[in-house]
Amino acid sequence: MDSTIQGENVHVSITVGDVRVQFSGSADAVMTSVINFVSKQLPSIDLAKRISLNYSVTELIETYSDLVKITPEGPRIINDTQIKLSDKELIALQLVASRIAKELGKIADDALQVSDIQQATALNPKSASSRISELVKSGMVSRDSNEQGKYRITTSGIHWLNSVIAKKPNSQRPTK
Repeated sequence: MDSTIQGENVHVSITVGDVRVQFSGSADAVMTSVINFVSKQLPSIDLAKRISLNYSVTELIETYSDLVKITPEGPRIINDTQIKLSDKELIALQLVASRIAKELGKIADDALQVSDIQQATALNPKSASSRISELVKSGMVSRDSNEQGKYRITTSGIHWLNSVIAKKPNSQRPTK
């Protein structure tokens, strides 16, 4: 909270997450407005945070650092844990790696073509194509609307991947 006093006017700015409000006026009026805002809005913001699902690049790195690496050749699955992954999980993990690389500014776009996914995961081309189709139908992966044949992981897909990997033996990964 920032405040400045100019003569008898007070200016207060409050930022909570993405919400920013400003109050100006007499000290008493601003104080009343601030108290009303805090008492009414902060509980609502806390409730909204409980039902909000969004993964920051920091969370993704913490969760997947032992499964993916950003190499000079691009984002790659390097499974240091030796956790057994299904074809769907490999594809989702490759798309998460791509999202991490984009968020870090290492690549321009996190959407990948089937051939890129197939090459990075070493899956059979038909198998990769079939699994991507299944992931799209279930909402875990979305088809890029701008470019035909490119795919990216959805928030639901990350949530799904977190839950299935956390259940695997040898997994020390937290569920988010």
